[in-house]
Amino acid sequence: MAEGLESALAATAASYTGKDVVEMSASLESFDDSDLDIPDVDDVPTLESILNEPDDVFELDESELGLFSSHATESSQDAVSVSSTTSIDRTSPQKQRKKSSIMYAAHGSIIRHVMLKGISSQLVSAADRVDAGKPTAMAVSALIAIGTSHGLILVFDPKQALKWCLGSTAVGAQYGAVSALCVNNDCSRLLAGFAKGQITMWDLSSGKLLRTITDAHPPGSAVLHIKFTDDPTLAICSDSGGSVFELSFKRVMGMRSCESRCLFSGSRGEVCTIEPLHMNTSVKDHPLQDVSLVAMATLSKILIVTIKPKLQVLFTKPLKGDPTSLPLLTWQFVIIQVSDSARVIDPVLAFARGNTMYFFQVMCQDIANIKFAPLQKIELPYMLLNIAWFNSRTLVTVDTTERLHVIDVRTEEELEVIDLVDVELVYGTSYFKSLATGGNVSKALALAGEHACYQSIVSYTGQLLFVGTKSVHVMTMRTWKERIDLLVKQNKFKDALTVALSFYTGRAKAVVGLIGGQHKRKLAVADKILELLFTYVDLSLTQQCPERGTIEVLEHHFQEVVPLCVEYCLTLQRTDILFSTLYEKFSEDTIAKGVFLECLEPYILNDKLVSITPIVMKAFVEHYELKGMLQNVEACIVHMDVASLDIHQVVSLCWAHGLYDAILYIYNKGMGDYVTPLEELLTVLQAAIKSSKQLTDEQIKLGNKLLVYISCCLAGRAYPFGDIEENSVQTVKESVFKCITTLHTKKRSEDETAYPHLKTLLQFDTREFLNVLALAFEEPEFDSPEGMNPYTVQSRQHVVDILLQIMVESVGFTPTEIGCLFTFLARQMAKHENSIQVNRLLFEQVLEFLSNPDDESRHEERQQALLELLNAGGLQQVNESRLLTLAENARFFRVCELLYDRRREYYKILDCYLKDSARQHQAFFFVHGVMSEGFYTQEEKVALQDEVIKRLERSEERRVGKECRSRWSPYH
Repeated sequence: MAEGLESALAATAASYTGKDVVEMSASLESFDDSDLDIPDVDDVPTLESILNEPDDVFELDESELGLFSSHATESSQDAVSVSSTTSIDRTSPQKQRKKSSIMYAAHGSIIRHVMLKGISSQLVSAADRVDAGKPTAMAVSALIAIGTSHGLILVFDPKQALKWCLGSTAVGAQYGAVSALCVNNDCSRLLAGFAKGQITMWDLSSGKLLRTITDAHPPGSAVLHIKFTDDPTLAICSDSGGSVFELSFKRVMGMRSCESRCLFSGSRGEVCTIEPLHMNTSVKDHPLQDVSLVAMATLSKILIVTIKPKLQVLFTKPLKGDPTSLPLLTWQFVIIQVSDSARVIDPVLAFARGNTMYFFQVMCQDIANIKFAPLQKIELPYMLLNIAWFNSRTLVTVDTTERLHVIDVRTEEELEVIDLVDVELVYGTSYFKSLATGGNVSKALALAGEHACYQSIVSYTGQLLFVGTKSVHVMTMRTWKERIDLLVKQNKFKDALTVALSFYTGRAKAVVGLIGGQHKRKLAVADKILELLFTYVDLSLTQQCPERGTIEVLEHHFQEVVPLCVEYCLTLQRTDILFSTLYEKFSEDTIAKGVFLECLEPYILNDKLVSITPIVMKAFVEHYELKGMLQNVEACIVHMDVASLDIHQVVSLCWAHGLYDAILYIYNKGMGDYVTPLEELLTVLQAAIKSSKQLTDEQIKLGNKLLVYISCCLAGRAYPFGDIEENSVQTVKESVFKCITTLHTKKRSEDETAYPHLKTLLQFDTREFLNVLALAFEEPEFDSPEGMNPYTVQSRQHVVDILLQIMVESVGFTPTEIGCLFTFLARQMAKHENSIQVNRLLFEQVLEFLSNPDDESRHEERQQALLELLNAGGLQQVNESRLLTLAENARFFRVCELLYDRRREYYKILDCYLKDSARQHQAFFFVHGVMSEGFYTQEEKVALQDEVIKRLERSEERRVGKECRSRWSPYH
């Protein structure tokens, strides 16, 4: 069969003269591609089925393709060598290095990479059996066309079946390798450019050769690019001389012809790439629909021209880059937000060279008014080989190490990196060097052409196709569900949930398949997240649950699972699922249930979870009670919605275990009752104080909580945090004030004293309770005109009278507590002059009581109380000399110091230090301070100095006398 094939090809070559196009056409029409003996593929897969294959790690295995031994020789001078079509480095380092793809956990795997095995196997077989050569160029539309190094064009349908084999090796021997391919919009015509400069046009419906064009551009240069425009009669090509030509196809009297016009001469700088703008069929009535725009790029600039309705240069921009890099171009229609309420769909040109990409928007109001606006510039950490749009938000770049990078254009974030080392990309280096025609190109173009990879990467309807030396690959973007499912298949549930959440919150990039309004999209993703959670929980309780290990091991296992479930249910606002389906699942395992209940605590304390079903709340309380952690329950209750609680259950628990904060919170929030819990807890505190035993830590904690609670209520704030509802503030203030100042309780006993609540609070902590009253007295209600509020100026006086009655007219309070009372009164009288009246004789009695020289008990305590009273101005009516005498008699040296300081009798203060055993060591510092500071007058310093000398003299006299007595005592 191979011998017959070779004979057929030789006969075809001999019959071809290259002069008569009609003859060549006839010979090709009679040539049957079945003679090439390219094997059919059993059960040919469709492109759709290929894209839906399982995601296996891609490895190109020749044995798997069923290849024959390859002994093909490249005897033709025009044949493109393997080295020049595969890699820049002639030793093919891409085969030697290890693959290094990157998948970011935040995005998952975005790109689906599969090899088209049907096409790939036929390419390899064709190269082996009929010397078709290696792939060199590719064009994609409804069909996939692949040119080879021996001049053949293999056309495959979407099922990967060979539809046409266009051309022959004989033609290839004359024209050289296929260097460029292009299919028009309706997939009816194919243009092919060759390494020796010829261009052919084919009818893809019949496989017939329609035109052979040999004079479109100067001879001796390879065709680098050939592109159809939206006008099927108009195409553009560029050659290795750097020139660009317009090809106009005509048919007159049944005869086909082609007219060529030079658009740009390579003598002004070689054009390396061209890219016409193709209108998006989904964009209706766009102003540019009657304009043919073409972008061109030289090694130093970007040009955008119109070739229809007239030839005109619209835009130029200098372009710099590494000398070894080529310029890159790609168009895309993009939705652009021009204002808060307006959007436009305009074409955007992305162009790049080296490691820099630019984005420019084309704005067109009418044909005569076309402008270009810069949108963005991206600097990349690698050198570029090719760029292509996946969609309007996602761009892919291929770097010179053959790694594909997926980039979100708006944020410039890299989403994924895929190593293409196994693809073995085809390079067009030999065409940029024009080796088939003698290499007559500039050194600059030859150097940059080392990275020529224009014809091996094609973007088509959201797909990227790559042609390698032995295979064809396609990459598509996974739908949002596929990205999640792939992670689940890899048992990466946490990553799957992370990616799913990004879809739910709208932060995801490169989103495909998630359609509808925001609410509809959220519902779809929420259902998927719940499905994930159910699967994850089931696996964690079965297959993934450690079969052996300590309780700590099991707890650690569930601590990895439960918080995720809680977090995602709260994010989705699906606590109904959390406390029903998921709780029931975790309840199947005792340890899992405990971890679940403990996991709720931080979310409650952070106010992320405010409502729990009664069943779960009951289990929550029982679990913490069993572990002796009821204080944690109390901390949680005050953050929860009371309506979700079983009030009877929780209140009973709180009273039983002394959870006072929770009691106050539930009564306040659940029943709107601020008085009942206060009365009940004051009764508990009163009983503790009456027992005459030292208060326990719990009782002290209760008293402190009550002081804070009363302070909050009288200030209109909720306890332990927040604010009382505005329409209830006044009522709460009045009811709590009335409660603490009540003459007798509702459950009055026979031995109950007057004002039991006030007395209890004063006995618990006089100073702090008086501070609470002081803050309350600052509230505006106490300054309102009479009759406007139930407690006004008269109420302030009423409280003072009660305090005096309780503390002065009865017994049981210490000097410190009495001192605190009168200090409080003095301050209040100073603040609210003429609104509080206290009999001055009481202050005299307090002074006598505190400075009693016959009372040796609590000496320092009484002195401190008198100091505070003095500083508060409570003894202004007392004669200072009398006050000083009382202080000296009581040996209140700090009080004496204060009075001497007021008189500026600093020399007398020295005596206060020397007589006070606790402060004698501070005398020197006092003297030094007076003598060294400018605040004191010279007379005051001299007086102090004289006093110091006197003291020293007395001290010396005593020392000498003592020494004399000790010496003469034996003789007496």
